[in-house]
Amino acid sequence: MIDIYAYEHFSFDLWMTIIKSNPEFKPKRTILFKEYFSIDKSVEEIGKTIRYYDNLYNLISEKTGNHIEREEIFLLILNVLGKNVELINSEDIDDFFIKSDILFLENRPQIIWKEIPSILEKITDLGKTANILSNTAFIHGNSLREVLKSLNLEQYFTFMIFSDEVGVSKPNIKIFEYLYENTQKIKQLEKSKIIHVGDNIKADYEGALKFGFDAKLVKFI
Repeated sequence: MIDIYAYEHFSFDLWMTIIKSNPEFKPKRTILFKEYFSIDKSVEEIGKTIRYYDNLYNLISEKTGNHIEREEIFLLILNVLGKNVELINSEDIDDFFIKSDILFLENRPQIIWKEIPSILEKITDLGKTANILSNTAFIHGNSLREVLKSLNLEQYFTFMIFSDEVGVSKPNIKIFEYLYENTQKIKQLEKSKIIHVGDNIKADYEGALKFGFDAKLVKFI
């Protein structure tokens, strides 16, 4: 997968690189969404609409390098599904996401490849460091930290950067600057001694190379 001996710091994307979604979560979230906002559409239609905007969300983030707030996307989804968004207040949206986040943690993601923990452990045992660098969409960084903790992976990462917390997304050069600044607080490293590993050719691979890091593209599924 990676030549661990060639680098001193390892940056990892999260989704589809370290973890994958629990197949039970999204259908349950769709039902929650339908019931919470009393949407008069089928579960299938609602699920299809959420998937469409989820993919569009990711595409826009990759194109612009900006983080889009999940509340904005869900208001667009509600509007498309026939709800009058003028009648939906921010408290309702916040409460829905609290319930959605609880559901997410109850149906937590799975480690995508069984060798991931041993790779991370070897990096740590060699005295090297690692981080998470992840774009976030409907699931924010605070919930993802909880997931990594529950999977016993949190211990391997010196720091984590999530787009909802810094306001920019990969491949924006600014998010790689945040990464580099954080590595320099640990130890002074040349960019060539840092590698970013991810599954997205534009956001992860090209973004990291453009900044001056090395990069590795992985595809587990």
